[in-house]
Amino acid sequence: MPAIEYQKSLKEVASADPAEVRRYLMNLQTRITQAVSELDRKAFVVDAWQKPPTEPLQGDGITMILEGGDLFERAGCGFSHVRGPHLPPSATQHRPELAGASFEAMGVSLVFHPRNPYVPTVHMNVRMIAANAPNGVPVRWFGGGMDLTPYYGFEEDVKHFHGCCKSTLEPFGEDKYPRFKAWCDEYFYLKHRLEQRGVGGIFFDDFSELGPAGSLAMMQAVGDSFLTAYMPIALRRQAMPYGERERAFQLYRRGRYVEFNLVWDRGTHFGLQSGGRTESILLSMPPLVSWSYQNVAESGSPEAELYSKFLVRRDWV
Repeated sequence: MPAIEYQKSLKEVASADPAEVRRYLMNLQTRITQAVSELDRKAFVVDAWQKPPTEPLQGDGITMILEGGDLFERAGCGFSHVRGPHLPPSATQHRPELAGASFEAMGVSLVFHPRNPYVPTVHMNVRMIAANAPNGVPVRWFGGGMDLTPYYGFEEDVKHFHGCCKSTLEPFGEDKYPRFKAWCDEYFYLKHRLEQRGVGGIFFDDFSELGPAGSLAMMQAVGDSFLTAYMPIALRRQAMPYGERERAFQLYRRGRYVEFNLVWDRGTHFGLQSGGRTESILLSMPPLVSWSYQNVAESGSPEAELYSKFLVRRDWV
């Protein structure tokens, strides 16, 4: 983002007002799903929802799902905006002074599961949480990022993805990409497997150090860069021929995705702990997945190369 555009963004979002953030997020969801729908020649199912007034957590959202497409076996992109009387424990573990504070949280989260095993799965999320501190001062912080999970690795794809992440964050400080890349590697790690979930990307959470305007502008830049970072990779790989072996490995590796989201992911925990809409929270689940006991890739195979060259922490740019 050129400096002049960054300054314009700061001016436009100076207050980080929740109404402004909501408009941005809903527009982001529309832009991404329209682009994917045009490419896959299939419409998203649109499920607008609202929490019943009898529940303690109030709010609304739009869950959009594309299933059975030529490119994506399942692509989910959800917007949610919820309000509650008390922040859940997953949101206050780094901010104990806000324990029990009322809050509102909004964001866009997507996971695209491709049909072709040579196309990587991708995740992207941008969000804001606003709370009322005990002294009455409103507190806002931001989170998000994007990460890539290939089943078969291609260095040019990973370098492109990380290069987009780096260029997106550079206007906000030279330290941001190295910090958020390392944070992503640490976060998307299956501790019970001692294994990276994928090749990473960027991740940040509880972020407010640029102030409301700068922090929101950075979050927006991440959301706006998603299509540029991912879609060229999907288009490059979607027509590659594959057989039963590649499909079986894809389904097996999807099991790791499910394990991470259910066991370790803070966003999933936040949604479930706060009484969020379960069907929308779990839109990241793949349509088909498999597990097998002590699956070991054959030495020298493309499957083994995924573990040795790609599911390791590396500098990609």
